[in-house]
Amino acid sequence: MIDPDEKMLTLEKFEEASEIVKKVTLETKLIYSDYLSKQTGAKVYLKPENMQFTGAYKLRGAYYKSSTLSEEERARGVITASAGNHAQGVAYAAKCYGMKATIVMPTTTPLIKVNRTKSFGAEVILHGDVYDEACAKAYELAKEHGYTFIHPFDDLAVATGQGTIAMEIIKELPLVDYILVPIGGGGLATGVSTLAKLLNPKIKVIGVEPAGAACMKTSINNGQVTTLDHVNTIADGTAVKTPGSKIFPYIQENIDDILTVDDQDVIVSFLDMVENHKMVVENSGLLTVAALKQMTDIKDKKVVSILSGGNMDVITMSSVVQQGLIFRDRIFTVSVLLPDKPGELCRVSGVIAECSGNVIKLEHNQFVSTNRNAAVELRITIEAFGTEHKNQIMSVLEKEGFLPKLVRTNI
Repeated sequence: MIDPDEKMLTLEKFEEASEIVKKVTLETKLIYSDYLSKQTGAKVYLKPENMQFTGAYKLRGAYYKSSTLSEEERARGVITASAGNHAQGVAYAAKCYGMKATIVMPTTTPLIKVNRTKSFGAEVILHGDVYDEACAKAYELAKEHGYTFIHPFDDLAVATGQGTIAMEIIKELPLVDYILVPIGGGGLATGVSTLAKLLNPKIKVIGVEPAGAACMKTSINNGQVTTLDHVNTIADGTAVKTPGSKIFPYIQENIDDILTVDDQDVIVSFLDMVENHKMVVENSGLLTVAALKQMTDIKDKKVVSILSGGNMDVITMSSVVQQGLIFRDRIFTVSVLLPDKPGELCRVSGVIAECSGNVIKLEHNQFVSTNRNAAVELRITIEAFGTEHKNQIMSVLEKEGFLPKLVRTNI
C-alpha cells in the first residue's frame, strides 16, 4: 500500500524534477516510426533516451537524487551498484556536484559502460555476476566507509527523476494512448506510470521485462516482492532478481500490464532499429520494441516505446547482429553429401550462385563416411535475402540431387 504521507512522486515533485534535470539532459524528441507503425497498425513513436549524454535515461534519477542530498551527505561521498547505466548517471551527477563516487558493477558489465563510468571520475569495483550481488557489496562498502547510497531503482527520489520522461512524452504527444516502459528493478516504470496516471488516468502504461528475468511480473502475480532463483537474459540492464520494495506499491497501482520478451525477439529488434532507424539501442532498451508484436489491441492507437539506453560494446553488438541475421534466415547453413571427386564443389556452388545465394563459409569433412568415394560432407554457410529466398535455395539444391539438411549456423 502507498504511504499517503510520502512526499515524493507528487505532481509538484515531478515538476520540480523536470526543471532540475534539464540542466544535464538532452532533448530527446519523439521519433515517429513508419516501419513499426506499418508492422502493428498503430501510430508508434520512439522516445530515444539512448541519445542522452550518458547514453541512457538514468542520469535523470541520479541527478535529481543528488540535488536532494544535504551538504553532509555529499561530503561523505556517494556509492551505488549498477549494471552500467545508473553507474554513469551517478558518476556524472557526482562530478557535477563535486562528490566522490564509488560504483560497484557486476563482472559481466559491458566494457563500454565500465570505461565510460571511469571517465566521469568514479572509482569502479567489479563484483558478482548479477546486479543483486554487486548491490550487496555496495551496501557493505557504504556501511564500512560511511558513503551515501544512491539506489538505482528502489528510491522514490530516483524514481521521481526517471518519471520526467513521462512529462516530456505527454507534453509532446498529449493524446498518447499507450506508453511502453522497460522494467528491471522498477524505478523507471514507477516514475513513468505514476506521473502518466496523475496527468491522464486514461493512458495505459505497459511494463516490459525479459522473460529470463521477470522479477516484477512474478512479484505482481504473487502479490508481494519476490526474489527469483536466477536470471538469464542478454538484457543485462534489466537482469534483476529482486524488484524494489519501496516502489512496488506504485507498480501495483499504476502499471496496467506487464509483458515478457524472449531474447530472440530482442535480437531481431536490434536489427530493425539499426536498419530502419540507424540507431544503436542496447538490449534492455529494445524490450519495448520487441513487445509491440504481442499487442493486438493497438490498431490506430498512439503508442510510445521508451528506448531506455544505447550503451553497448562492439563485441556484444557484433554477436547480436550475427544472431539476428540467423534468426531472420538471412544467414543459414546446410549440409550436403558429395562424391569425393573433382568438380563437385564447383557444381554445388554454381547452383547456389544461380539462385543469387552468397557463400560465406565452407567446411569440408572427408571422414563422415568410411567410403570417401560414396560421400564426403560439405557444410555451406549461405547469405540470403530472407526466409523465402532461403527456401528457394534449399528447393533447388534438393531438385539437383544434393539432399540438403539445415544445420546449426556457427559464424
